[in-house]
Amino acid sequence: QVQLVESGGGLVQAGGSLRLSCAASGIAFSVYAMAWYRQVPGKRRELVASISSGGDTNYADSTKGRFTISRDNAKNTVYLQMDSLKPEDTADYYCKGIFMNREYWGQGTQVTVSS
Repeated sequence: QVQLVESGGGLVQAGGSLRLSCAASGIAFSVYAMAWYRQVPGKRRELVASISSGGDTNYADSTKGRFTISRDNAKNTVYLQMDSLKPEDTADYYCKGIFMNREYWGQGTQVTVSS
């Protein structure tokens, strides 16, 4: 059974930091590209950052320079370090695993940034 379990969300003041984690099980994690998405109620889910199986990273313009995605294949975990948080970063954050025609989503973790 495939599971992606996010953790690390919460309430933080603007300018603060959070680190999200996504622990994967049931997949050959090292071959999967991993990504973080976020969604605000009533809006489309948007890509925040992604990391390939080889470690190449990609960021949304809105998060570039503030967020860092990384992965630890030994722990089957992908991370999202979020610094200099802004109120507009408030959303539900989801991790996604992608390999060929397979994709899996976690259940999400809520991030709230107060002004």
